[in-house]
Amino acid sequence: MSFAADAWAQPAAPGAAAAGPAGPADPPKDPAVASLTRLALSLQRVTLDNGLRVVLNPDASSPTIAVSVTYDVGARNEAPGQSGFAHLFEHMMFQGSKNVKRGQHFTLISERGGTLNGTTSADRTNYFESLPSSELELALFLEADRMRWLSVTAENLENQRAVVKEEYRMRVNNAPYGKSRLRLQELAFQDYAPYAHPTIGSMQDLDAAKLEWVQTFFAAHYGPNNAVLTISGDFDVDAAVELTRKYFGGAERREPPAFPAPSPEPGAAPASKSPLVTAKREVVEDLNVKTPGIYWGYRIPPRIAPGHAALEVAALLLADGESSRLYQKLVRDRGLLQRVGAWTNDHRGPDLFGLFGALSDKGKLEEVERLLEAELKRLRTTPPDEKELERIKARIKNHFVFELQSNRARATRLGEYEVFFGDARTVVRDLTAYLAVTPRDVQRAAAEYLIPERRVAVEVRPGVAAPPSAGVKP
Repeated sequence: MSFAADAWAQPAAPGAAAAGPAGPADPPKDPAVASLTRLALSLQRVTLDNGLRVVLNPDASSPTIAVSVTYDVGARNEAPGQSGFAHLFEHMMFQGSKNVKRGQHFTLISERGGTLNGTTSADRTNYFESLPSSELELALFLEADRMRWLSVTAENLENQRAVVKEEYRMRVNNAPYGKSRLRLQELAFQDYAPYAHPTIGSMQDLDAAKLEWVQTFFAAHYGPNNAVLTISGDFDVDAAVELTRKYFGGAERREPPAFPAPSPEPGAAPASKSPLVTAKREVVEDLNVKTPGIYWGYRIPPRIAPGHAALEVAALLLADGESSRLYQKLVRDRGLLQRVGAWTNDHRGPDLFGLFGALSDKGKLEEVERLLEAELKRLRTTPPDEKELERIKARIKNHFVFELQSNRARATRLGEYEVFFGDARTVVRDLTAYLAVTPRDVQRAAAEYLIPERRVAVEVRPGVAAPPSAGVKP
């Protein structure tokens, strides 16, 4: 769903904002596309001398603003033995900087009625604040201060190392079916190192992390030329650009290492497609589950490649809500599953199409897998009907439009599009790609990628706790 980035006009004079893109010759007829087109037309952009890209989305409909900084660093950028570093910095970035004490970032924002957070994925990390529009300068000051002078100290590292390890225990070790989903990813990307490890990292790598490694990671990746600043909401564009130059203009460029995309293996599919993966199966025992479960995964093309939109539509057809095919057959009608899901990871590189089912007490794994394969075969051989597809497209349109109603959602999403595709306006073409999917497209993509020969499976079995050691009371 990408498109070639247009040349953004740069400001003619310092402080002036770039002009937005020219409008389409014929206004789009679909209301959702028209809404996103208006959003794209409102966008302006400047690039500071140090390389910081700034995307400006003025919107006076509410007296609030949102600021997001999206760094072009995620789990895919981590070296062997340093998994989890990008996620570690999601926590480290709130531990204070030159002019902000530890914890003060939270205090300053919350005292002014704002909210803040950060998120990490395989492909990027972002940090954001939502505040009354009068507090734009505060948000820019805080983000610039930690970009320039984050306190990457031994004390902060040890503190946040412990926090991340506890998060790992909660989200992975103690979460039902949690370890198995991570194992699915490891198996699916065994030949593609950037995505073979989870974003949260491993306990071993966290334990082994040295302060100098962490400092080097920050120095390499968290510079202005590796980031996009997005401002959305009620603000004056020229004033916002002036404040941005004031606080971010002195940030020094960094030299992030080039992303080392692995070369395709011999016999791999063309570059626009996912490398071929032969079928694999593994069993994982899980002490946290009472009934078995099954994960299926298929390597599919990157997010922007042809066919990806059709596969995302296929995931929605299969398991989006109670009207979906798998829910109707395996949960409602037969009661073989407690829950079912389907998804794509939306990676910038090779992606994963996943299926998951948690069995009920009456479910038998062999029968469940047979019925799952029957539904996939139906998708591979018979295009969905137009009415079914229109229902899915209506949900997609609602998701795009309603999700982007808040300043925070727009700021984070536009920043991500700018980092991934070089143009925040890709959001329009993204929706257009989904709406252009035909029943035949879905059938064709399923027939090419969702086949048994490409399936990676992880069977989840309830584990049995080891008996107490001799002489030790339980």
